[in-house]
Amino acid sequence: MSDCYIEDRECNSDEFQECERHFKCVCETHQKKLKPNRTILKCGSQGGVTLPVGTVAGAAFTLATVNVDSKGLKNQCIKFEFASNIVTTAAVLTLNFQVFKQCKDMPTPIPVGPIWTFSRLAAITEGNTFTFFVCDCDLCNDDCCTYSVVARVAGLATVGVTSINHASLSAIIVENDCNSCK
Repeated sequence: MSDCYIEDRECNSDEFQECERHFKCVCETHQKKLKPNRTILKCGSQGGVTLPVGTVAGAAFTLATVNVDSKGLKNQCIKFEFASNIVTTAAVLTLNFQVFKQCKDMPTPIPVGPIWTFSRLAAITEGNTFTFFVCDCDLCNDDCCTYSVVARVAGLATVGVTSINHASLSAIIVENDCNSCK
């Protein structure tokens, strides 16, 4: 993103000058300079789990986590990206995936975004990539939070063996400082 701004109007060619590889209008009454909003990328821990035959409905497994420190950011919003490889061996199952966050002073984690579902309705042996993303823009300034992806067995007990491999969670934190224009 350029830190220069050209107002949506016509300027003469001699009113332009180069500004950090971009152009800006130097008509003094219309010039604005934008401060860049900060962006941070955090990669979390990688995990996985193997669900044995007959894993009961309701059983939950934490697959991946990432710690986010938003100290000093204003009006931040976080996009979380989850990716994994699910391999089934003659398996029938339904898994619900959801992101949870736990910040300082929170006694228990709270859900972030919707539930994402992976289903295998026939007893087959197959591998699939399973990915999703969610956003969390409901943050207090100066929060340190741990985000986790939890998989929960839904419906009936599992049939066959299922492995969730290379589960990873990453976060892109963006500051949305509405007061950054001079």
